[in-house]
Amino acid sequence: MAMTNSTSTTTTAAGLAGRREWTALGVLMLPLLLVSMDVSVLYFAIPAISADLEPTGTQQLWIFDIYAFVLAGLLMTMGSLGDRIGRRRLLLTGATAFGAASLVAAYANSAETLIAARAVLGIGGATLMPSTMALVRTMFTDPGQRARAIGIWSGVMTAGIALGSVLSGLLVQYFWWGSVFLVNLPAMALLLVLGPVLLPESKNPAPGRFDLISVPLSMAAVLPVVYGLKEIPSEGVHPLYVASIATGLLFAAVFVRRQRTAASPMIPPALFRGRGFAPAVVLNLVSSFAMMGSAFYTTQYLQSVLGKSAMEAALWALLPSLPIGMAAPVATQLVQKGVNRAYVVTTGFAIGAAGYGMLVLAGTDSLWLVLAACAVLSSGIVMVISQMTDLALGAAPAEQAGAASSLLETGSEFGGALGMAVLGSVGTAIYRHRIPSGAPAEAHETLGGALAVAGRLPGRAAEALATTAREAFTSGMHGAALAGAALLVPAGVAAAVTLRRVNVREEARPAAQAEEITQAGRAGTVKAPA
Repeated sequence: MAMTNSTSTTTTAAGLAGRREWTALGVLMLPLLLVSMDVSVLYFAIPAISADLEPTGTQQLWIFDIYAFVLAGLLMTMGSLGDRIGRRRLLLTGATAFGAASLVAAYANSAETLIAARAVLGIGGATLMPSTMALVRTMFTDPGQRARAIGIWSGVMTAGIALGSVLSGLLVQYFWWGSVFLVNLPAMALLLVLGPVLLPESKNPAPGRFDLISVPLSMAAVLPVVYGLKEIPSEGVHPLYVASIATGLLFAAVFVRRQRTAASPMIPPALFRGRGFAPAVVLNLVSSFAMMGSAFYTTQYLQSVLGKSAMEAALWALLPSLPIGMAAPVATQLVQKGVNRAYVVTTGFAIGAAGYGMLVLAGTDSLWLVLAACAVLSSGIVMVISQMTDLALGAAPAEQAGAASSLLETGSEFGGALGMAVLGSVGTAIYRHRIPSGAPAEAHETLGGALAVAGRLPGRAAEALATTAREAFTSGMHGAALAGAALLVPAGVAAAVTLRRVNVREEARPAAQAEEITQAGRAGTVKAPA
């Protein structure tokens, strides 16, 4: 039994994963890539959809948002369900639903049909995300291999969000808008063919009864909070959104109480007693806060401040992908070479804070500086996310990998929405303060509104308002960046303090049990050990 370093776990008796497991990991990346792409795949397709289906303003919002809402609301339910019925079974069922909904969405002839299809896509996505992560936990029992697999998982997730917008732009330019959904079909078909052959089945051998009451409670806790947080950046702090968040938090308290008293809770409280699990969930949430909070500004900066088209902005935004893709593997290598995980995570937060600091230096014509800031910030955050995912899955019992994965993903959804709400509100307040009081009300709301007003003004008045609005937006981005850096610095300190002595250990299985699991894996059915 060999120790890899002070923060990783002991090598299990089940041995190292082989070619079969790594090939299976490649198959698992297919649904993960598509689910993450679907978050942003409508960025360029919405105008074409609007022209074809003529949705109302409210319907257009639901076409765009229903996927993320349903996904966030069902993550915990599906993670717990996968632990009970089998993660591979849930994955393949979700893939079938995802593929069927993609086909319906591609040929939708009304806004209502498209909204319904997007909702089913969200249901499918909620089954796919925790299932892929839980299966990684099952297939890679060696800590070092699991860390590398999770690094790949994190990279694919990040890349999918970036690629979704670019792919939709290319497809809409050369085909019709439904093609952005049809690209899901070949990948899902491949998963349905190869999944039963390559992926082992795994589930909790003694899960207890499924707690049906927790399902609506979890959705009532998640959805109102996510809704309120998503609306505040664009609509302001309206009483309706504050009430929505308060309602969600009230149901969250009821949900937590239910988990502590139920005989078979959806999210076992014992998960939080695993060393490092609770800090990993919290620090992962902070990371998502920082990532999405910055994206709120940088995407608008490229389009509205620099004047790039949506397609140009998406292509420019791909440039930082190379260093971002290297961040998770580098972090994994450092930990495996003996660097304490706490210091790697603290360094990731420091790099993220430095990226925010670079945004503070940006002017209204700083394309390369903003792209570099995105690369630095996102690389640091991806380092943290990959390590927190590995730490949380290593700390959670294998039989509860689905619940642990879903809790991480739900935390990410909360963190992303909170980042956009908080940093968006900081920047908006600064923007409105910088716009002259005599400017039209529309110009005070958003940069896009100001540019629309400027387009209706003559000559110098238009140029003056547009310049002032771009400068005001950039000042707002500076303020939000300072706030983001101010969060990441203490988060790094907290990581150094809370993780320094965390040493997640996996007890070696008896040789006979290891052989039994290996043989079962070859047969395609692995149950997590009790």
